Amino acid sequence: MNSLHSGDRIAIITSGGDAPGMNAAIRGVVRVAQNRGLQVLGVRWGYQGLLKGDMDLMSVRDVDGISRRGGTMLGTSRCPEFLTEAGRKKGVAILHEQKIKGIIVIGGNGSLAGAHALAAYNDHTGVPFRVVGIPASIDNDIGCTSMCIGTDTALNTIVEACDRIADTACAHARTFLIEVMGRDCGYLAMTAAIASESDGVLMREENLSPEQVLDRLVGIVQQAYDPNGRQQVVVIKSEGVKTPIDYLKTQLDKRLAETDMPIRVETRVTVLGHVCRGGIPTAADRLMSQRLGHAAVRAVEQGRSDCMTSWHVLSRPSDPKVSVFELDPYITFWPLEHVLEETARIANGSSEVTKWRLRIMREIEPILAQ
Repeated sequence: MNSLHSGDRIAIITSGGDAPGMNAAIRGVVRVAQNRGLQVLGVRWGYQGLLKGDMDLMSVRDVDGISRRGGTMLGTSRCPEFLTEAGRKKGVAILHEQKIKGIIVIGGNGSLAGAHALAAYNDHTGVPFRVVGIPASIDNDIGCTSMCIGTDTALNTIVEACDRIADTACAHARTFLIEVMGRDCGYLAMTAAIASESDGVLMREENLSPEQVLDRLVGIVQQAYDPNGRQQVVVIKSEGVKTPIDYLKTQLDKRLAETDMPIRVETRVTVLGHVCRGGIPTAADRLMSQRLGHAAVRAVEQGRSDCMTSWHVLSRPSDPKVSVFELDPYITFWPLEHVLEETARIANGSSEVTKWRLRIMREIEPILAQ
């Protein structure tokens, strides 16, 4: 596929759940593209905006200062219509009207699936669209990348909240159950528990029954409120654990009342919810996002397509379709089909990444509860 030339147009889309750092990636794409002589059209409101033709040319002035803001300046949405062939053809027709040759999609699993679908169509000149994805998900649940845009900021937000709650837990000798986002991926809960010195973590990947979860909680509380214990407990629960947190509190109180505890233990529940998703991006998220944006523009310019920019994957398969970005050894390009398959494996537990996380947690759980 031939390289793009000065004056050629590319589009940028943010889709799915917002993640801190998306704006930094947008800034990186716009500034690099214009430096390379390319025009960038920003699509508002994700694929839904694409189907409405809601897009405008962006200048470097449009992206001044946006790296420090959470969310996405372009807006985002879910778009069931784009899941249909008719919806995609409608979007392609609009891309043809705008003479767009390349598309950069920033988002999670659904967004990247949409990017993969777009790569099967041709641009207005009859050449296949150049489509490159950038992984953005606070849940860190995308395959073939060690970190997604937004994960570091979300983790820091959770740890700060847990530190504050731990102060109250210590002052009142209380037990706190804290629920964090992450969907079916327990990465945020796991890493936040370690970083915040919590006493335990509950991850969906463990597939524990409600009784097993309660057994673990009772064990953690009994050990903490032993005369030589910490006299406080903080346990982080991933939202993917299907047992409702209010149910866990009620049953934990009941079980503790039936045990021979030296003191009466008060329990509290905090659900952080969307607090995890917003906020000022960390320096790490800003830097990574702009580097991924730089790589995405260069990939589109060089004629790459149907791939995702990936951050610092330590082990790489011998698949010749996986390549290292020549200007940044921390970035690799992975076929979107491979990315989507690995993302599904992470979700169903068959990925080596998921298995490794579970092995680590089995080692760490007894240490956390000490």
